[in-house]
Amino acid sequence: MIQVRDVVKNFDTFCALNNFCMTVPKGSIYGLVGPNGAGKTTIINHLMGILKQDAGTVKIDGQPVWENAELRKKVLCIHDEWYFYPGFTAGEMANFYRSLYPDFNEERYDALGKILNIEEKRQIRRLSKGMKKQVAFRLVLSCMPEVLILDEPLDGLDPVMRKQIMNIIISDVAERQMTVLVSSHNLRELEDICDYVGIIHKGQMVMEKPLDDLKGNIQKIQVAFHEDFPKELEAMLHILHITKTGSVYTAIIKGDTKTITRDIQAYQPIIFDQVSLTLEEVFIYELGGLGYDFTHIIV
Repeated sequence: MIQVRDVVKNFDTFCALNNFCMTVPKGSIYGLVGPNGAGKTTIINHLMGILKQDAGTVKIDGQPVWENAELRKKVLCIHDEWYFYPGFTAGEMANFYRSLYPDFNEERYDALGKILNIEEKRQIRRLSKGMKKQVAFRLVLSCMPEVLILDEPLDGLDPVMRKQIMNIIISDVAERQMTVLVSSHNLRELEDICDYVGIIHKGQMVMEKPLDDLKGNIQKIQVAFHEDFPKELEAMLHILHITKTGSVYTAIIKGDTKTITRDIQAYQPIIFDQVSLTLEEVFIYELGGLGYDFTHIIV
């Protein structure tokens, strides 16, 4: 389990994390979502032991992360720009990882090599971005991490390879109770794999819930009436966003599903459908309520 409590991190006069709290259950896939500059990479660097917090605690499985070399052997990370030694081949990088991580699994390394189809003797710097990512996943997953941290992990991979890698990760979570923290701008990918989601904004956790619960207090409906949308109903509902196409209104409404349904049904709509809400829409409307500017975003 990852436990972050009341973490503060300042860079000169800029507060990157402000009493930030986060809980990632063991054996879960947790998506960390937020706009650029929200503090996602900063908290990842704390979890990796690269940065030390000014206040608060950062623990994994009850152990402080800072200057904990043994813990670092169980916690691995793949960043968007994965680092490798200039001139090293994929095979030479594998030897480097073998020397650092005692749980490096040779059978796993060979099996992943067949799936990812990586040339062992080719210099990594000569590979495409997608192939470099495949090298990173092969090495890191062969180390059998207990905690895997992914920062924009699938950027550069083709759709088929993205699916293959995420299936491998989901399998590891199920079989070994590996804990995964994913920070990504691709909310649709997070929606496909995550059990929990945390929304970070200006260095603070705005909301942290299981994915299904996160969607529970915001509803998306399509409705049509014999005339225009009733003014009394509009005043009654907590409408975050509403558009009209022909005679059909599409509305994002905050509140309990049963209450919203009851209130709308009372006005005898000729069409009334509840539409599946995406994580992207939850993200937009939750942060929109905090003053985040989504003027140029079309939903």
